[in-house]
Amino acid sequence: MILQAPCPMLIGIKKFLGLNKKLLIMKKLIAIFFVATYLYACSGGDDKKIESGNKSTSAMDNPDYDAGLNLIAKSDCFTCHKLREPLVGPPYGEVAKKYPNTPENVSLLADRILKGSSGIWGQVPMLAHPNIKKEDAEKMVKYILLLKE
Repeated sequence: MILQAPCPMLIGIKKFLGLNKKLLIMKKLIAIFFVATYLYACSGGDDKKIESGNKSTSAMDNPDYDAGLNLIAKSDCFTCHKLREPLVGPPYGEVAKKYPNTPENVSLLADRILKGSSGIWGQVPMLAHPNIKKEDAEKMVKYILLLKE
């Protein structure tokens, strides 16, 4: 009986294929890590929870509060606005200080959400949000105007 040594070429191919599987798994893990990091970074993190926890009880009891906060949380508003600190746009508390809670101001500010505006709070314009319904924009504004300190 003749013993035959394994073919060196066959051993090399098996090693190559084994390394390829490991590299493929590593690439998938890296891709998953970057996607998860991106999603976490773009979700706004805990800002929404923190900012919603700083309100007085009387404002939170108002039905406009929950309706407006839910709509704002689902939109891209927290990308440019925070509750008390300036970001790209003015903080909601400053908007509430500047505009009394009147039907005229609710309509005015809702139109600014829908159509955009510029020059009111500085040089950076607020982008238009034409996909938001007028009624929803008004609920958002009513929430914002409840945030006076």
